[in-house]
Amino acid sequence: MKTYLNALSQVLNEGEVRDDRTGVGTISLFGLQQRYDLTQSFPAVTTKKLAWKSMLGELLWMIEGSGNERRLAEITHGTSEGVVTIWTPNALAPYWRPKAKHEGDLGRVYGVQWRDWNHHVDQLADLIKGIKNDPFGRRHIITAWNPGELDQMALPPCHMFAQFYVSRDMKLSCQMYQRSCDMFLGVPFNIASYSVFTHMIAQVCDLGVGEFVHVLGDAHIYLDHVEQVKEQLEREPLPAPQLWLNPDIKSIDQFTMEDVKLVDYQSHDAIKARMAV
Repeated sequence: MKTYLNALSQVLNEGEVRDDRTGVGTISLFGLQQRYDLTQSFPAVTTKKLAWKSMLGELLWMIEGSGNERRLAEITHGTSEGVVTIWTPNALAPYWRPKAKHEGDLGRVYGVQWRDWNHHVDQLADLIKGIKNDPFGRRHIITAWNPGELDQMALPPCHMFAQFYVSRDMKLSCQMYQRSCDMFLGVPFNIASYSVFTHMIAQVCDLGVGEFVHVLGDAHIYLDHVEQVKEQLEREPLPAPQLWLNPDIKSIDQFTMEDVKLVDYQSHDAIKARMAV
């Protein structure tokens, strides 16, 4: 994960101090690209502990097409009773609660757009069908940014657009554009999520894996994360783990928490930081 750490250091050292929507303030740098080779290992951060279970649960929740934060709790923890998820603060945010139709309702967020764009298009199913039928096509795209429905979302999508590419040796790569990039808390999570997603789609399309290419728009470090970032950058990365997927899964809708595992993962201790909402 030296690629990620180099980007983290670049933002810290070259970014400008800016005000932001949350009122916390950031150090921000615009326009970066990072490449992760999925053929060799899995790009899980090791200089702090990756929230693997939360990441995987959110990905499965998005694949399911849900916009219910309580459903995310069920997928990740097996119950919604008394469980706090990474989306709970958004579900409870004062600006959103008057719009919520029920407890946990987040509106037409990521997974809803993936599976029910404009109430009738299953982008994910179409994406997989397109990769299978025309692997070298240039239209293998999925997007969560729906301008007509942004006001129906508890949070507009940060990771908003992904294009998939099949090489001549039949390896699937993914390039994702992320408009807003919380370098300390969010980006390691996003790298892991889209890398797993690429592996999943490759498996159900009978392809190998290539690269995950991460394009960052507003890459920022919140001002109350600066000391945590400095602590992380002082740590030496540990050997990268491998990803295991249940080889019996042939449909994107069949994956569960038990079908995806991180093998030989070791990391430094977690570093706590507050999430800006």
